[in-house]
This record gives sequence, C-alpha cells and structure tokens, in this order.
Amino acid sequence: MKHLLAIFALLHATLITTHAEPVRLIFDTDMGNDVDDLMALIMIHNLQSRGACELLAVTITKDHPQAAAFTDAVNTFYGRPDIPIGVVRDGGAKEPGRFNLLAEEKSADGSLLYPHDLTSGTEAPEAVALLMKTLAAQPDHSVVIAQVGFFTNLGRLLDAPGGRELVAKKVKLLSVMAGMFQTVNHTTRHLEYNVRIDVPTAEKVAKQWPTPIVWSGFEIGWAATFPHEVIERDLDYLPHHPLKEAYIRYLPPPHDRPTWDPTAVLYAVLPDRGYFDLSPPGTVSIEPNGATNFNKSKSGKGLHRFLTMTPEQTARVREAVVQFCVAPPDTFKPTR
Repeated sequence: MKHLLAIFALLHATLITTHAEPVRLIFDTDMGNDVDDLMALIMIHNLQSRGACELLAVTITKDHPQAAAFTDAVNTFYGRPDIPIGVVRDGGAKEPGRFNLLAEEKSADGSLLYPHDLTSGTEAPEAVALLMKTLAAQPDHSVVIAQVGFFTNLGRLLDAPGGRELVAKKVKLLSVMAGMFQTVNHTTRHLEYNVRIDVPTAEKVAKQWPTPIVWSGFEIGWAATFPHEVIERDLDYLPHHPLKEAYIRYLPPPHDRPTWDPTAVLYAVLPDRGYFDLSPPGTVSIEPNGATNFNKSKSGKGLHRFLTMTPEQTARVREAVVQFCVAPPDTFKPTR
C-alpha cells in the first residue's frame, strides 16, 4: 500500500505542475454494459483529484433506470455527489446490466452500501437537455466530450434546435470509443458494439459532428488489457470498492478485461503525454451493418483521426489506466 500511495503522490505532483487549467469534460456512457465504463468514470474522478480535468456532467445512453443510480453512487463514492446526470429516453440496451444493481445493495444496518440520492434514472433530466445546458454555460471551444457508449445522445444533440451550432461553438474535441481501424487476430471487419447498437445515429455523428473527433478503436483497448491481479490484490484498502465488486459481478476473475473506454478518457484528458500516436487526418464512414472505414484525407484537413499504439505505448497505457483506477478516493484515510 505504501508503494501505491507513493506512485499516486508522484502522479499528483506531475499533473498539478503541468496542467494550467483542467480539461472541461462531459462523459457520455452506457454504464452497466461492460465494466470498462466504470473504469473510465473512476479514472475521471482520480484525474480530477489531481487537477487534470473537471467533470461537468455525465450523460447515459443505456436505457435502464439503475444506470443513473449506479453512476450517482460512484460519483458520491469519489466525493462528488452533485455532478449532474442526464439519461436517454427510448434508447437502446434496456436490460439492467450485471453490476448496476450495486446501487441498491445494503449494509447489515440497512443503509446503502454505496450512498447516493439519485435512486432511479426516471428522476434524472433528459440527456440532450442537460448537454445543451452544460455546453451553454462553458467558454467557447473549451469542452471535451468523451463518448464511450452509443451515439444516441450526441446524435439527438445535433438534431435539437440550435444543437449543432452549440456544439461547434463550445466543443473542442470529441474523444470516442467506437469502431475498429486496425487488424486484430487477422480480422479487419469487426462490428464494434457501440456502433452497431445505434448505427443510424453513429452514421449521423460521423457525418455531421462539426469538431475534431479522435476514435479509440476496438483494437486499442483489446491490446491494453487490465490485469486481473489488480482487482484481486490492490483494492482492499476499503471493505467495499465499486470497481472490485463490479468487475467480479461482470465476469469473475481471473480474466484481463480490455480497457476500451479508459483509453478514450485517457486521450481526452491527457492528449499530449505520448500515450498514443494518431493516424493522419481523414474521415470515418459507417456502413449499414456497423462496420467502420477510415478514409485518409488527400488535403490533410480531415476532422477525424484514430489512435495507434506501439508496444511500448501499450505498456504505458495499461499502467496509467491501472494507477488511475486503483487510486483511493480523496476521502480515504490510510490506517497503520
């Protein structure tokens, strides 16, 4: 534990000295469909604690009420219970998920295991309205959006009156976990989940989004898997930890989970740390079956790029994700 705390202190000192202003971040997630959404949210909280970002809002594309409740429980666990949460209406993936029910788990005394006050997504505002309100309050060209779920909320934002204009005015970058752009296991035509759940809206965003988009493809998170030993050994500084319990409920270890969503967050918040390289500029097109194609720009002025990694960068990304996931919340007081 002392070794881990020393690493966290070093990361904290580094980030504080190199970030003049935190990244203004909106997190759009399908929380509950995979545990990597939770990893990404935890990373955001620990990066915010180190001055690297400010989480302005969370919007959810999984259409089940427990998704918002669990998100609020995690935000509360990390000391930020008042972060606004917006939810999709009439969206995809309506099943409850394997770990969102942790929001309803209770201790022996009957209190919530993970305290929070948003008990259901039915009590949360609609996501597009929250996105409009949040963006309008920010300086021009200052907001980074990390989308790690479906494209539903952002596509509807483009369709809302004044929505596209607001995006063009306020958003600096969209960092997306979606698609596939490089070969994995001799396959180049993987139909990635976040795209195929809502293909028409994914196509809309790819064609109409007015700011730069960086795509973290399936192959990136697949390469930088999260070591299951971390779940088994490094989260026992509290009797109950949401990442450990969610990871086990999603799929009991030993298994190393791909870090798909955390890679999009890592680039969104720390784009200049050399964790990734970028493809040349171009455009991403989406086929009716959900396949993604990248077309390199002949003029060099395309708005889209995708992440690439060398083996050395892959090791660095894995270690960064681990450290930003296992760092204790600010409220944690180590015992001797």
